[in-house]
Amino acid sequence: MSQATSKATPSKSNAPHGFSHSRAQFEELTDFALQHAKRLGASDAGVDVSEGYGLSVSVRKGELENVERNRDKSLGVTVYLGHRRGNASTSDFSSAAIERTVQAAYDIARFTAEDPVAGLPDEKDIAQHHPDLDLYHPWHVSSEATAELALRCEAAAFKTSKGITNSEGAGVSAQHSHFFSAHTHGFRGGYASSRHSISVAPIAGKGEDMQRDAWYSSMRAADELASPEAVGRYAAERALSRLKARKIATTECPVLFESPLAAGLLGSFVQAVSGGALYRKSTFLLDSLGKQVFPDHLDILEDPHILRGKGSSPFDDEGVVTRERKVVDSGRVQGYFLSTYSARKLGMPTTGNAGGSHNLIMRSRLTQASDDLDEMLRKLGTGLFVTEMMGQGVNYVTGDYSRGASGFWVENGRIAFAVQEITIAGNLKDMFLGLEAIGADVYNYGAKTVGSVLINRMKIAGS
Repeated sequence: MSQATSKATPSKSNAPHGFSHSRAQFEELTDFALQHAKRLGASDAGVDVSEGYGLSVSVRKGELENVERNRDKSLGVTVYLGHRRGNASTSDFSSAAIERTVQAAYDIARFTAEDPVAGLPDEKDIAQHHPDLDLYHPWHVSSEATAELALRCEAAAFKTSKGITNSEGAGVSAQHSHFFSAHTHGFRGGYASSRHSISVAPIAGKGEDMQRDAWYSSMRAADELASPEAVGRYAAERALSRLKARKIATTECPVLFESPLAAGLLGSFVQAVSGGALYRKSTFLLDSLGKQVFPDHLDILEDPHILRGKGSSPFDDEGVVTRERKVVDSGRVQGYFLSTYSARKLGMPTTGNAGGSHNLIMRSRLTQASDDLDEMLRKLGTGLFVTEMMGQGVNYVTGDYSRGASGFWVENGRIAFAVQEITIAGNLKDMFLGLEAIGADVYNYGAKTVGSVLINRMKIAGS
């Protein structure tokens, strides 16, 4: 065996429990690929090596339905020949396969048109310190124990009421991954992370009056998950509350978005002020830096360093340092979401958002601790409380917004009846400026945290 081969296929010892490869082995594979890229004549190169494994179990109507174990690995190589870029990947970690992958990336770069802004991030932007953000909490649970949790969750849904007549099933998942990344501008780093979840989707009612809803809990650490019984009961209560839903007449009224859906509105803002949309001029928030986009009581904070945060990372996908910042301050946009490439296209510095946004918190300075959901319904007064959205009817060029919805009609601050088969419409510019209140009923949806959101007026298309 040659020296090169031995470096590319190190012995599989000292790997963390459950993984096949250790951090040291990933570093060796990365260095081998980078050295080969340099030998071929690459001006710069970057390598990312990752591995993941997990267990997912699903049950339905008290019976085990599926047990799935996943294990995957990947090595990706990016090669630069000046301002020409090529990328290739492999799941084979042998020396010969890595050499072929580097060669493939090199060949792609040779025949790619030059892009004057293509390249690795500047050395001054590279993360030098990598704080431990407590993202890895392995859950070494058996398939039998996992199935038991899922069965308990679904059983709790059925026990909530005889009105729960069926189920689309319950599931439990335990997922683990780790990676190492390096490039020729001096970045080296990686870490392990975990994500565990429990979910259920019960069905209420019979015949034509059947309603489905779902709920889940997802955390980095299994001991922080909501109990299976709590998830099952809440999902059942949501499904039961939707029974006897009806249409409403077409109208204009205030709309309260339930907190998980409010996270979607925050996501729409992120997409509109992200680099790709900005340099392509395909966003309704073009040139919005420093401009009033929300009311002056609203702030949006990005904090990549929250311990156990689902969007936490000490660096972005390019190895650029991440920092806490105010994206929106008093309703005015203070920053975009830029990778190195999009930043160069715009003539701006990178914001450390290659790979997307980090932990985002949208909040109002008017929110009081007592602004729970009941109080937000009182603020809504008479209008629509939306709990589910359907379709992808958002035009990011114009800001036009039109989506199918269901939820509840509210009169004098109290829920009157369930509503379905309606469409809500508006323009995101008007919706953002018309954001009157954010509730204290804060919910974390992935990397976004926000309470329920009250919009002053939207069009409702009904019967």
